[in-house]
Amino acid sequence: IMLLLGACHLFAPFPAQFTVTGPEHPVAASLGGEAVLSCHLSPRMSAESMEVRWFRSRFSEAVHVYRDGQDQIGEQMPEYQGRTELLKDNITDGKVSLRIRDVRPSDDGQYKCLFQSKVYYKEALLELEVAAVGLGSVPDIAVEGHQDGGVRLVCRSSGWFPKPQAEWRDQQGQHLPSASESSSQEAGGLFGTEIAIVLTERSSRKVSCRVRNPLL
Repeated sequence: IMLLLGACHLFAPFPAQFTVTGPEHPVAASLGGEAVLSCHLSPRMSAESMEVRWFRSRFSEAVHVYRDGQDQIGEQMPEYQGRTELLKDNITDGKVSLRIRDVRPSDDGQYKCLFQSKVYYKEALLELEVAAVGLGSVPDIAVEGHQDGGVRLVCRSSGWFPKPQAEWRDQQGQHLPSASESSSQEAGGLFGTEIAIVLTERSSRKVSCRVRNPLL
């Protein structure tokens, strides 16, 4: 009997182990639109009976939790309630996707996708890049007095995400050094920017201000 028990123990299957893989590059999403973050198990296996948890920097900061065959809405952070959906069409193959609706500036950044069985767990790190498309205001240029023997021009624009890049150019389209540059975060998480230049008699008399989204 002891020999039979030993043989059974010798050939008992080991707990299934796996890795979790997400996209190699950041996932882009437009402010106010939808984002879809995907991850999958390797080797391929069903995740129906596993816990699938999406969270930010802390395990307890749940973006979406799936456990016991259903979504655990009560465990979500308040800012994600009503905005997420776990796409489970391919969960039997170990593939899931998280849809985030009405994307906000605060959604930008890192996410973790965790699969947990009864005996094992692994996670993958993903990056979401949020960009405001078509929301930045037209740059406004104003004369604001004299400085260093010249005229100080200030260019302002607001409603950007992420923080925009601003620059001055001459009539040939060449970059001009700025006298100062600053940015601030406005209500709703969007950014405003301000850039100044001092024009002297030796400077180009025709300049333009360009503000753009660094992700677009």
